[in-house]
Amino acid sequence: MKKYVLHETFPSKETHIDFRSHLNDQQYEVVTKAEGPCLVLAGAGSGKTRTLIYRLAYLLERGVPPRNILLMTFTNKAAHEMRDRTEMLLKYKPKGLWSGTFHHVGNKSLRMYAEAVGYKKDFTILDEHDSQDLIKACMKGIEKVKGERFPKPSVVRSIISLSVNTKKSIQDILDEKYPYFWQFSDEIEKIKDIYQKKKKTSNSMDYDDLLSKWKELLETIPQARKRFTEQFKYILVDEYQDTNFLQADIIDILAEHHKNVLVVGDDAQAIYSFRGARVDNILKIPDRFRDVKIFKLETNYRSTPEVLDLANDSLKNNEKQFHKELKAVNDYLEKPALVEVKDLYSQASFVAQRVLEMREEGLELKDIAVLFRAHYQAAELEMELVKRGIPYIVRGGIRFFEQAHIKDVLSFLRIIVNPTDEISWMRALTLCPGIGPGYASRIYESFRKGGSNLKAFLTKDTPEGVPPKARSGYSRFYKIMKRLVGEAASGSPGDIINLIMEEGYHTHLLANYENAKDRVDDIRELVNFSHDYKAVQDFLNDVTLRENFRGETVLGANEDDEQLVLSTIHQAKGLEWDAVIIIGLCEGQFPHPKAMKEESEIEEERRLFYVASTRAKKYLYLMHPATRYDYQMGLVVARRSRFLEELNSNLYEVWAVEGESSFSEDEDSAEEIISLE
Repeated sequence: MKKYVLHETFPSKETHIDFRSHLNDQQYEVVTKAEGPCLVLAGAGSGKTRTLIYRLAYLLERGVPPRNILLMTFTNKAAHEMRDRTEMLLKYKPKGLWSGTFHHVGNKSLRMYAEAVGYKKDFTILDEHDSQDLIKACMKGIEKVKGERFPKPSVVRSIISLSVNTKKSIQDILDEKYPYFWQFSDEIEKIKDIYQKKKKTSNSMDYDDLLSKWKELLETIPQARKRFTEQFKYILVDEYQDTNFLQADIIDILAEHHKNVLVVGDDAQAIYSFRGARVDNILKIPDRFRDVKIFKLETNYRSTPEVLDLANDSLKNNEKQFHKELKAVNDYLEKPALVEVKDLYSQASFVAQRVLEMREEGLELKDIAVLFRAHYQAAELEMELVKRGIPYIVRGGIRFFEQAHIKDVLSFLRIIVNPTDEISWMRALTLCPGIGPGYASRIYESFRKGGSNLKAFLTKDTPEGVPPKARSGYSRFYKIMKRLVGEAASGSPGDIINLIMEEGYHTHLLANYENAKDRVDDIRELVNFSHDYKAVQDFLNDVTLRENFRGETVLGANEDDEQLVLSTIHQAKGLEWDAVIIIGLCEGQFPHPKAMKEESEIEEERRLFYVASTRAKKYLYLMHPATRYDYQMGLVVARRSRFLEELNSNLYEVWAVEGESSFSEDEDSAEEIISLE
């Protein structure tokens, strides 16, 4: 047999990247001069990612060791894209670079110092559903919980999570977001306390802990603080406008030694306050960092001048902002269209007809997007698309790794890695016939009382306290776990998943689900996904932290067919299409009614309109139905959204649909008449 050895490649000490020719003037200034605390205000479509990648490459080319650089992103997809593009640019892999989401880096840091914050290094990470299940367990025995008005475990989890991420009390969160639950504040506080204790006991952390415990580690353990603050000579943070209290505080601490922190973001695209993000984090950067340098990326490579002029004009109405003026490099094309229609059905008819026309004009359906403030606004449109046979996809859906059958299989793996994981025990046990939550809890408690030694516990085929009714079910669990423990030392994650299927889970799927074949195929895909992992722990870490692997709702088309895109504006952020149609631009719909009380909330809604508009590369349509139905008042006149009223009328062209009333101020003005056939 002939052996072939791959030699490790090392970077050249000489600069081989022509940074000047690859970047515009504003980008080049950031890449070469961003020393000390720096804020990069990156407008929509201005090459933010490119600038970050070249800054990272610039540092590495000048001899900064990869381990001394920290790159923080908000999605794993963004982290992978930046790493891949940097490697292509450098032509080598910078080993030792710290990069990933805040939660990923927090997890990595906490694994190194878990004992310092009261955990073991093999702690389990609870995803949202795991967290919800544990909270459900914590609610048992709490007075008033069984009442019909008491919030469900998923809502309690959201309340607790917001409390952690915003550094506000439960009472404050209830007052601001859930006033109808204010009378249960004491009970929710108790549940929160029990929840924190149960996580500690079962050696588990939720997503919020990956941030809060990381911050606690940096604040209370001098050794850890010294290590990380000295190690990270350069810190690069993407999408800084989306940071919450915890994330901003963590960056402040990590940057305190070298003070080389480069945060990139756009206050004009801060639209996630409902998740705990704070626009003030970016607006008050000059207060957080002394002598901060502010750079602006204002050259837009995405949209036409007409689209940008409208977006810029809209944003002028926000008081709290860093002023920017996006400038297009693309040629002039046509003004955005303000389309006035009679009602929601006329709106749907117009969208469907115009989409088909654009397709005839050369655009593919996948290059056209219909955006809306809330999904319910697209109900009539979806009906019209189905009626006309126009294939479409609704962005969003249940994440692959959050599907019940995937979580069932993973629960067995989690028990192997972390035997004290209560949630996984409960899920795995209740899959077995005759074992409900009550019996599952007894079995788990028997395991804990016996010393939490899994191998020792499995020496008995029936633990104490298991009634005859549950013994056959427990026998199945026992058989599976016995084999899993035997395979865990040498088996790959894929081998173990296949074993779980062989030992009864395949039969369980067939007996319990109408779409059993699809679910079996999903498990097979999970085995495929696990192929590159040798250690079960690493596989579980990535599976739990993995983002953006979503199933999608598709009607009227096969997976490979061309499809029109329907999306909420929040989910459209970061994306672009040749043509964008924004529907439902009426007062009471956009801005959202819940956001019309506070000026700060109206400003965020205006930023949402700005984000929607700047998704368009060539064509932008703004839809205003003149009437809509209200369940309390019946048919009502729908005034134009204030975001339309604020615009300079010279920046758009009014399209009046034939046979419909036009709401333009100048009825004698020349307007294009669109016929709905």
